[in-house]
Amino acid sequence: MGARALPAIIRPYRPEDEPDVLAVWNAALVVDPINAATWRAKVLLDPNFLPEGCLVAEVAGAARGFLLSITRQVPFYGDGLQPEQAWITAFGVHPDWQGRGLGSALLDAALERLRGLGCKVVTISPYVPNYFTPGVDVNAYRRAVEFLSRRGFEVVSRPLSMRAELTGFRVPEAIAETAERLRREGIEIRLSQPSDILPVLAFIKRHFSWDWYREASEVFRDLFTADPRHVGMLVAVQGDEVLGYAQHRGERFGPFGVDPARRGQGIGRVLLAETLLEMLKKGYHAAWFLWTSDDAARLYATCGFREVRRFAVLRREL
Repeated sequence: MGARALPAIIRPYRPEDEPDVLAVWNAALVVDPINAATWRAKVLLDPNFLPEGCLVAEVAGAARGFLLSITRQVPFYGDGLQPEQAWITAFGVHPDWQGRGLGSALLDAALERLRGLGCKVVTISPYVPNYFTPGVDVNAYRRAVEFLSRRGFEVVSRPLSMRAELTGFRVPEAIAETAERLRREGIEIRLSQPSDILPVLAFIKRHFSWDWYREASEVFRDLFTADPRHVGMLVAVQGDEVLGYAQHRGERFGPFGVDPARRGQGIGRVLLAETLLEMLKKGYHAAWFLWTSDDAARLYATCGFREVRRFAVLRREL
């Protein structure tokens, strides 16, 4: 019997699959390992998770591959249910079983299911709130990008992940001079306070995404109602007007943003540098984030950030 004729069953996830699926994940997605706690928190306990959306390729009584697809079962803030949109957030075949058609069978079954649900577009993989990476790592999983491209997926963006070492960090002189100029112009950049909750969230609603709104809400919740030790937020204000903000959770920096009408004044550079300084004061030795664009990367580089990973966000019409 040829290798591609090996009998495989493509079926929905079952609770007893957890050990096998994690074994496949950690063997196939070698630079993004996962443990059972993360799997349960970000997959099984996601309100949008459905077992039939997590397809398993079973051969000889064990899972040898899987594909996790998501459609919204509950509205996401103002984005609602996004009924035409679907996401593939993780996909892998154990290396010992690659080249036997399991990946193609999983993808075919997933796309057929999503079409049947009325989805028009599937994206890999910027699903919020529980994405694992912004897309497919183009260096670690080059063959996966090639496979998906052959199957009709188009690369629509190439975000990058960056990291900065904070040991010895000092606000660059040019940014310190910008901060002084902004102060003379009546723009204050300071630590957030409880009275910022409503204006900052309204600012984010006007200018940014609902996922940023969610992230800021969670930071405010920790800062002012729970444990503030591992989070922080700075805001840029002029009088009663919010011009921008920046936040961190542990070593993870961001999101941060500035009113589009006020960009080019140096507000973002000062927010970035001052937030990193606050992180250093808390004892953090590094700052990182998962995704940004090449344009924004130039701003981050002024404070010592460097590229550590590059991703491909892929999209296909259904």
